[in-house]
Amino acid sequence: MTTAPTTPELDETADAVIIAGAAHGSVANVHFTSNTVEWATPQAFFDAQNAVHQFELDVCATDENAKCKRYYTKADDGLVQSWAGKRCWMNPPYGRVIGDWMRKAYEESQRGALVVCLVPARTDTAWWHDYAAKGDVTFIRGRLKFGDGKNSAPFPSALVVLKPQNADLSHTPPKDQ
Repeated sequence: MTTAPTTPELDETADAVIIAGAAHGSVANVHFTSNTVEWATPQAFFDAQNAVHQFELDVCATDENAKCKRYYTKADDGLVQSWAGKRCWMNPPYGRVIGDWMRKAYEESQRGALVVCLVPARTDTAWWHDYAAKGDVTFIRGRLKFGDGKNSAPFPSALVVLKPQNADLSHTPPKDQ
């Protein structure tokens, strides 16, 4: 195992493993590793977004990291719940199920939900083109530090805002929701 060379595009704190091919002189592949698909939202980042959007529902949370008074845990399965008419925060699991979450976010926006998604900026994926690209996308400069992490994430992030199509959420909801 060797370490990745430092480049301007790679955060020096990212965990990278280069796996060389068996044949001499073959091109190496870089793979980022993580022990989890759950990346807890940085509080200051959430607070800035909440000041703008006034979220009512965190659709992908744990009891320990929920950002809203009302939230869905893995046991609640936010993918089968209705989000219609709500102002939703979504920091989904970043594994293979992220496409399911982005599809759900898009579908719920079509039913009247405002869904603000914090996702890895994976512009080469089907879920990005099928769902994220339909929202208002802001690429986040630099790399976020998630949860209690000491290092920045090994990937760039984006904020995707999927606006409601069938409802007017321009009103300000009561703060206690």
